[in-house]
This record gives sequence, structure tokens and C-alpha cells, in this order.
Amino acid sequence: MALQDIFKPVPGMRPKVACEIRPEGVVAAKASRLRGEMTVAFASLPEGAVLPGLKVPNLGDGRAVRSAVESALGDINVRSGAVTVVVPDAAARVLLLDFDTLPGKRQEALSVVRFRLRKMVPFDVEDSSVSYQVMGEQDGQLNVLVTVMPGEVLAEYESAVRDAGFDPGVVLPSTLAAAAAVDDRGATLMVNYTGASVTTAITQDEEMLLHRSMDLPDEPLAREEEMAQSLITALAWYEDTLKRMPDTVYYAGPGGARAAAQSRWISLVDPAPRIVDLGSTEGSATTSMPEGVTAGVTGALA
Repeated sequence: MALQDIFKPVPGMRPKVACEIRPEGVVAAKASRLRGEMTVAFASLPEGAVLPGLKVPNLGDGRAVRSAVESALGDINVRSGAVTVVVPDAAARVLLLDFDTLPGKRQEALSVVRFRLRKMVPFDVEDSSVSYQVMGEQDGQLNVLVTVMPGEVLAEYESAVRDAGFDPGVVLPSTLAAAAAVDDRGATLMVNYTGASVTTAITQDEEMLLHRSMDLPDEPLAREEEMAQSLITALAWYEDTLKRMPDTVYYAGPGGARAAAQSRWISLVDPAPRIVDLGSTEGSATTSMPEGVTAGVTGALA
């Protein structure tokens, strides 16, 4: 299947169940009948079970991932059916591109987008899943959000979900899924940290303005420095483009905003911004739900 239009989708077009496959575990969520509420659960994974990247294997232990998907969804009383699958940012590429024009027919437009991508990503575009969404038009050019994921990598995640007895109805990269969890209708800055990579993103109203992912080094001190530099770069872009600084940075990652606020990397940002959680653990069906890991499923069900 192809990646779905992923930013600010048409309401009702996604499954009412979602799961995010993360290096530390699988987060599952189900929208309740009451508007704005959901039930969430978490199943942990052993280290090395998920190794996000643009090459296979992404799933170092496919059996463990399949079991975690089945367990997390079972904890919210979902046994079968279509599921929105949220995958790590490192498993896809998200780009913001400008086009003079695009054909009106979607398949023809996809051909134009694929041609543009050929020299921009380090894998075969023709065997990849590509999705695009026009964000707006400025100075006579279309601003287009493009997501591309290697076909073999996509197949790995889909297979894990199918093997657990579910249908991967929609596939979304983590930060694009999480973006819909932001209630703020103005400009927002997000940091999404998975341990192996970090993504900074800036949105304004219905538009993605910046999406920047980078792999992080294994060495802890170097990782902290790269984390800080990533946020500093995003803050500078925010100030230069929007002519002000954000009041709040929305954070998703292990330990949540509390851990981020006490981290060395945030202390390297001067002045340190106010950090708040993107997503929450309210409605958890398990007592072991970690902080900071529900943003992807929260946004997927928004």
C-alpha cells in the first residue's frame, strides 16, 4: 500500500485504532465513543528489536515486534481490523519542496514528485512508497510536503502488523502523526526524540513549515550535543522566519517533558525554552505506560 496523505487528513478517513512501533516498545491506542478520549497501552521491546533506518532490516527481532503489537492492541481490547501504523521518522524521508505547478491528476502529479526525488534520497524511488500533500502557495510556487519510504522497509512494518492479525490501513512517520496532537492553532515547535534520531518540526495553522530529522551518534555526550544543536537550529529558524521566539516547545520522547527539562542537552540551549509534553498517558490501560511516547498515536487518532 502507499503512504497516506499524512498531515491534517480528512476527518474520518483513518482507522479508529493506532499503534506506534518504537525502539523501546509498541504503543497502541483506540478512540473512544466520547469525543476527545482514547484508551492507550504499551508493550515493551528488547533492545535491538527495532533498528530504524532506510535499509532492511529495520526489525532486528520481527517475532518480538509482532508479539508486542498483538499484546498492546490486546490490552485495549482490539483483536482484529484496520490499524493506523506509526513508524519511526528514521525509516522514511520527509521533505518540503517547491513546485511551479503539479498536474491535476494525482497519478501524474506523483510521477512529477518521484522524478524530483530521484537525486534527493539515497535509495530507489521507483520501488518506494511516495505521498505528497500541497501545503499552500506562495510567490507563484506550490509548497508541497512529500514523504517517501523504501518499499522493503515499509513491507517490514506492514508484515509485523499483519502477522499479529491486523490490517495496516494507514502508515505514518512519527512526527507527522504527532503534529495533529498539537492543540495550538498558531505556530508550534516540536521535538521528537527516539534515542537513535531526533526530529524538529515547526507548524503554523494547517501548514508544515519545517521538518528536519537527523541520526544521533552512539556516544552519550556527543548525542546530547547533537540534540541541543538540533533544537538551537530550529529555534533560530523559527525566529528568523516568524520574527519571534516560541513560548513553548512540545516534546515527545522517553521520559517526557520532565526528563527533557532535566537533561544535559536542554541545559546547553540558552535560554532554555519551556518544555511541555506532546501527548499524554491519560486513559492508559496498562500501569507500565512510559511517559512521553503517546504523541504519535494521539495525533494519529486526532
